[in-house]
This record gives sequence, C-alpha cells and structure tokens, in this order.
Amino acid sequence: MRVGVPREIKVHEYRVGLTPGAVREYVNAGHTVVVESSAGLGIGAGDEIYRKAGAVVVDNAAEVFATADMIVKVKEPQSSEWRQLREGQILFTYLHLAPDPAQASGLAESGCTAIAYETVTDSQGGLPLLAPMSEVAGRLSIEAAGAALKRFTGGRGLLIGGVPGVQPARVVVIGGGVVGSHAARMAVGLGAEVTILDHSVRRLRELDDLFQGRARTLFSTSETVEREVFAADVIIGAVLIPGSSAPRIITRKMLASMRHGSVIVDVAIDQGGCFETSRATTHEEPTYEVDGIIHYCVANMPGAVPVTSSQALNNVTLPFGLALANSGFGAVIEDPYLRAGLNVHRGRITHKAVADSLGLPFSAVENVLAA
Repeated sequence: MRVGVPREIKVHEYRVGLTPGAVREYVNAGHTVVVESSAGLGIGAGDEIYRKAGAVVVDNAAEVFATADMIVKVKEPQSSEWRQLREGQILFTYLHLAPDPAQASGLAESGCTAIAYETVTDSQGGLPLLAPMSEVAGRLSIEAAGAALKRFTGGRGLLIGGVPGVQPARVVVIGGGVVGSHAARMAVGLGAEVTILDHSVRRLRELDDLFQGRARTLFSTSETVEREVFAADVIIGAVLIPGSSAPRIITRKMLASMRHGSVIVDVAIDQGGCFETSRATTHEEPTYEVDGIIHYCVANMPGAVPVTSSQALNNVTLPFGLALANSGFGAVIEDPYLRAGLNVHRGRITHKAVADSLGLPFSAVENVLAA
C-alpha cells in the first residue's frame, strides 16, 4: 500500500503522523511511504532523516493526497484537506466529529473511509489510541493552569503548591479517567489540594488506592460539583463520552459563584467542551476571560510537546496502521476493535455516538457492507 503523511496545518500543531521510526516499520513491511517535505520539522526530523528511513519525500500535500491509498495524520483534516480525499481512500487520524458537522459532511461527501483514533477500542473496553494523548493533555493541564493563575494573566495570583505556611491552590478534577488521573498526579506532585469527582464508584475506589489519601475522591452529583467548583482555584474538565459531545458540567450561571480569577481548563474541548462558556483556543492565544473566570481551551494541547506526543502516539497507532496497510478495509472487518474506530464509510456515519451527536442517520457497519 502507498501510505501518505502530509504536514499538519492546524494552528501550532507540530506533531507528525508517522515518525521516522514508524516509517521504517511500514517500509520493512513492504509498503511505500510518501511524506510531505517539512512534515517532521516539529519533532526535529528533516527530510533527509525521512529519506534514510525509506520514505519518498514530495514537495506538497496535494501530491500526498493524490497518490496515497491511506492518509495517516494526527489532527482532524482541515477543509482544504478533506476536499482532497477521495472514494476508497483510508483516512487514519483523530477526527472528533461530534462537535464538527462541517468536517463530518466533508468526509461523507468525499466517499473516503475515515477511522478515528479516539474511538478505536481494546479488549478491556479502553481507548488505546486516545490514552497517550490524554496522558499528555492531563499533565499539561496543570502546567497551563499554573501559568493562567498568575496575576499578570488575570488569574488569582496563586502558586499551585503554595509555600510553607501558605494555603496551596485547590484543584478540582471533574472526571477520573486517563486525563483526570494524570492531571491529579501532576497537581498532587506540586503540592496542591486535589479533589477528583467521578460518577463511577469503582473508578473512585481505584483512584483512592492510587493516591493513598493524597487526593480526595468524591462521587459526582450536581451538589458535589457545585460545592467543590465554587471553592476551587483550578477546575480541570476531563469528562469523556467516546464519540459523543462532552456533557456540559459547568453553566455560565455557575461562574458568578466561583472565585474571581480562578482558572478552568477544558481538556474536553475537542469534543465540544464540558463547560457552557468554552470555545476552542490556540497555543498562540490560549486563554480568555468570562465573568472573571479564566478559560484555557486549547484544542490540541499535546501539540505543544510534539517530540513526546508524536512518539507516544506512534507507539500505539503503529500496529493498527500496519494492519490497515497490510489488509486495507479488510482489517476493519476482521478486527472488532479497529472497527469501533470507523466513523465514516462511503458517505455514511458508521459510529452511533457520532451520528447521535450530529443528529444524522446512523448506518451500522454490517449494513454498509451489505449495501
């Protein structure tokens, strides 16, 4: 198969779909890898490094899209990219379609087969291709909150961990999954007072064992959310429903009762955000203020650390990508976990949570294959 890797064009996105090491694995398996010139500069990998790995380096994205059987990316295709996709071509990347009807429509019209990293599953019911970026984003969320808390940025002027004799920041993490647990880990390590809210008692038990009293765990209800959020200096939104739009946990009305200058970091912004007042921002202008509350809603947080992120992402995507390169769409049919990643196929939405969020008809994979 001819596998294409275009340069990422989303604002301040420095990751790359395939690292040079991953390219070698595809080439060793008998595939041709076509990489757009400068695609790897964000991770310090120039064109010559890709050539030594066995890639064919081409001048522009148009040639990549026009000649590749499968496109491997990091972020969702922008409008100029989805217009270059074609029927029968495989797109393997993060999609986050639930809050993005324009992209969903563009992918459907192209006729391509779009497989989303974030909905591929594993035998334990986890999301193996989302997990490493959730780990990175969770850890970065505390760094971002610490920067936004500084007075000159509009924050309360607090040091997250405090100093001896001074109260540390109160950090509330809403959602105890991968993002939430890694955010809590970082906050606890800095000396913050940390509370994790989740609606799964089983998960709260796991977190209680993990943190051994260094973080509080609370069952999430409207009452506990309000009580903790109103007393918090930092709120991390880490709620995820695979494929669906994130639920709105904090309303604008609630902001009036929060501490002036407190910070909310919405790590769920790729799925529409879990705060009513959230809107996507960029690394260039990461924050804005609403009713005295600082919002950090960068939609590609891991892109700020592309060396770490690209390597971590390729570690988990490589086996699935090779399966697609070896067997094409047959890999989707054969592997139920990869099949869970199928979001769009030949003009139809094939993931129920995505279809429900967009208000579009859902076509089960079995029905699509039979058509």
